[in-house]
Amino acid sequence: MPASRNQVRHILVVDDEPAVCDAIKMMLKFDGHEVQTANGGKEALSLLEQGKFDLVTVDYAMAGMKGDELAAAVKQRLPHLPILMITAYAEMLKSSGDPLAGVDFIISKPFLLEDLRGAMATVLDRKSVE
Repeated sequence: MPASRNQVRHILVVDDEPAVCDAIKMMLKFDGHEVQTANGGKEALSLLEQGKFDLVTVDYAMAGMKGDELAAAVKQRLPHLPILMITAYAEMLKSSGDPLAGVDFIISKPFLLEDLRGAMATVLDRKSVE
């Protein structure tokens, strides 16, 4: 989904591991998107108040505020903002039968750029239908 063929998106990447934030940011920028990063829930919520985003990616297991807690807080403020969870716990979370409030789609770490593109297309297409 390179931005040259599609719209440039403003994306917030949230992960408590800076190297993971940087890797996801690099992938998204490769496709031409505008990307900001946050290393936790509090920082992410602050950035969301300051700017307009088309998508938020969150990790599940973060110190301070888990990804599902952040997703719920974001949806309270911005109910139509798509949230994509990128986590090493994807299979466990999907098989639990307990959907994560506020999370629109989950992909597993490690992932490929194509996985990220497909997940983004899924959640952003849903948003455009609403």
